[in-house]
Amino acid sequence: MSMLGGLTNELDQIAPRFEIQGSQVDILESPNAFYETLKAKILSARKRIYLSTLYIGKTEHELISTIREALQRQPNLKVSVLTDALRGTRETPDPSCASLLAPLVADFGPDRVEIRMYHTPNLTGLRKRFIPKRINEGWGLQHMKLYGVDDEIIISGSIKAKRDVRANLSNDYFTNRQDRYHLFSSKQITDYFARIHHAVGNLSYLVVPDPNDPQGYLLQWPRSSPAPSPLDNPHEFRSRAKDILNPLIHPPTKSEASAAETDTVVYPLAQFTPLLHPDTSTELPGLLALLRSLSTPAFASSRWMFTAGYFNVHPQLSSLLIGSSSRHGTVVTASPWANGFYGSKGVSGLLPPAYTLLSRRFLEKVRAAGRHDSIILKEWRRGTVGESDGWTYHAKGLWLTMPKEQYPSITLVGSSNYTKRSYSLDLEINTLIVTRNESLQKRLEMEQNWLQEYSSQVDLNEFTKTERRVGLHVRVAMWIVTLLGGAL
Repeated sequence: MSMLGGLTNELDQIAPRFEIQGSQVDILESPNAFYETLKAKILSARKRIYLSTLYIGKTEHELISTIREALQRQPNLKVSVLTDALRGTRETPDPSCASLLAPLVADFGPDRVEIRMYHTPNLTGLRKRFIPKRINEGWGLQHMKLYGVDDEIIISGSIKAKRDVRANLSNDYFTNRQDRYHLFSSKQITDYFARIHHAVGNLSYLVVPDPNDPQGYLLQWPRSSPAPSPLDNPHEFRSRAKDILNPLIHPPTKSEASAAETDTVVYPLAQFTPLLHPDTSTELPGLLALLRSLSTPAFASSRWMFTAGYFNVHPQLSSLLIGSSSRHGTVVTASPWANGFYGSKGVSGLLPPAYTLLSRRFLEKVRAAGRHDSIILKEWRRGTVGESDGWTYHAKGLWLTMPKEQYPSITLVGSSNYTKRSYSLDLEINTLIVTRNESLQKRLEMEQNWLQEYSSQVDLNEFTKTERRVGLHVRVAMWIVTLLGGAL
């Protein structure tokens, strides 16, 4: 059995499997290419549009106009948008994601447009009442990034608006925020993610337009919902959510073999920890299975690259990367000046130095393990956030080049930041791609290269510089957030 075959056999036991051609995967390089592609797909939509994202920036009028035009063009077109309730209503009663989207329902009716907002069951009672809006996202979010149109879907890390500080559908995301964007032209895969989107949507609040309300909308828990509100009965909400989601994210009892010859396998990996007790999520187990294989001697001549914009890698993942037998590993993360929280007010402004501290600790572990000659850390920077032409870095994922091969044959792309909070508080979706298609392998290599174009290697000496030293107040803030049950 080939090394790839051994890996896929293990993954077949963890997640659903979709067989396609490598030519059905298109990798978009820039945020502008992503935005123009998304708008073009929306305008050509005939049956359905579904968007799962953290939020849509409150000033994204062009995107909303594009969706409006598509609805006007096609009387049978239906649109479904799923965002996070905490992030999507944070600015209320000022303009917000919810107030931006509500008019679509008013103008085209609830039969054609549905706006849903997921609320974590972790933030209820006194916590919800007293924790400030600026930091309550630390208790859990809808973080999936799925952009489906008819029979195609773009899997990405986000979409976002000017000077908003988390990744999503908005102006910064479309212009100066580096992420990853994979377009799958597959009805089978698009149908699957539509089921995930609607399942979570049915467990979410409904945005109802209300012209008599100052904010222009109401959040309602539908009577048709299969579960009680997470704010009224979080325990029962979780129980019903598990019954709905668990069958969707695991391999079917009977799988149909592909009739056509294919060269690429796609595994959707889901992390729905807040809704699954006990946790039966598939992303962390799938990623752990992949990284454990790297520790075997057979993978000694393999190469890997791992990237995360917010570098707070889950301890298990960090240990497996450091413990891999690969002779060459590269980690790419955002420099403090490319971090989406750089220059933010309040507690969130402490996050860039907090991630700096975590990067330094990672390098200390690499050196302690004697791997400093084979594992390097790079920081990505293109200008400075908040200044003219300053970019933020939000790419995340893994690329694995097998022994004796020149290009990556495995990659992981999606919403997860691979942090403790990703595996405990947020809803995440990733896709693990395993391919024998040489063209796709070459394009994955190109993706690795362009993501490193603005990155430079840093070592422990870098963190001794005055501007990189982390004060006690940052460490205390990290401790307080953890103590209260939140996470970075």
